[in-house]
Amino acid sequence: MTLEQRLQRLEDDRAIRDLKARYLRACDGKDPEMVRDCLLPEGAVIAYDGFPAFAGRDGFVAVYAEMGCVPGVFDIHHGANGVIGFDGPDRARGQWSLLFHTINLVSRTLTQMGVEYEDVYVRQDGRWWIAETRSRRQSCLIHAVDADGRPTVTVMGEPPATFG
Repeated sequence: MTLEQRLQRLEDDRAIRDLKARYLRACDGKDPEMVRDCLLPEGAVIAYDGFPAFAGRDGFVAVYAEMGCVPGVFDIHHGANGVIGFDGPDRARGQWSLLFHTINLVSRTLTQMGVEYEDVYVRQDGRWWIAETRSRRQSCLIHAVDADGRPTVTVMGEPPATFG
């Protein structure tokens, strides 16, 4: 690999890491348009454990906006341990660990999950996109909070079959 190719690989790795961070921040910031702008315009695959799979970004963004962009829901998507591998100059794969935490004032619940992402990234039109993103929930902790503010564990260990 030439020095120029190595430099390009480093720049591409950084661009993909920035893309994933932008996506997670958009989810936390309740910004459906930024979420949409991270996903491949045609043919994106979104398959998150506990949710129906989506073939295309628009259906996913609509569900995200309906479930996550409501008053009283506060999310933190903390992505870490990213590993990027390249299949070619315009295609890469990524693995990420995610600590997800949400406060839902309507249902009076606190949820924390450990999640593993597997992504595929493609370069089109001079920029990187998330072409596929899949997740597997590894752990789950849900607290119900009573009227006096006392939490009670309702789920610990295995995640529920569906989430929402």
